[in-house]
Amino acid sequence: MLKIGKKAPDFNLLSGDGKKYSLKDFAGRKLVLYFYPRDNTSGCTEEARSFENNRGAMKKNGAIVVGVSTDSADSHAKFASKYGLTFPLLSDEKKSVVKVFGVWKEKSMYGKKYFGVERTTVVIDEKGIIRHIFHRVKVEGHADEVLNVLKKEK
Repeated sequence: MLKIGKKAPDFNLLSGDGKKYSLKDFAGRKLVLYFYPRDNTSGCTEEARSFENNRGAMKKNGAIVVGVSTDSADSHAKFASKYGLTFPLLSDEKKSVVKVFGVWKEKSMYGKKYFGVERTTVVIDEKGIIRHIFHRVKVEGHADEVLNVLKKEK
């Protein structure tokens, strides 16, 4: 389980733009690492567009936005292109990172149980330390919540 004040787990994942990213690639900058269930679903699209719309303000507050889901890099490329997303979307098809970050959870829909990504955002500081965790994120207003946290920590 992730804990505020502890070092964030490292990762090495492929993005929709074909680049590999690890935690150390963001050293010296704050990282807003958000985990979402699926590309091209209504909630995930709304969340991604909201982060995109707030990307400039987050950058002013020293942060980079990065999304992670278990979709393929190809799916991410199409999703980013369709909605004009300019931040990296990382592919965790093997589910290793979502498990290490503790966001791979048993879920239930219409009485059916299954495993999937629990919408979660982790704010990591310039030294790789976890500063804030948003569990069970509600999409509406979430990017503003994250921005408010970044402003307070500036």
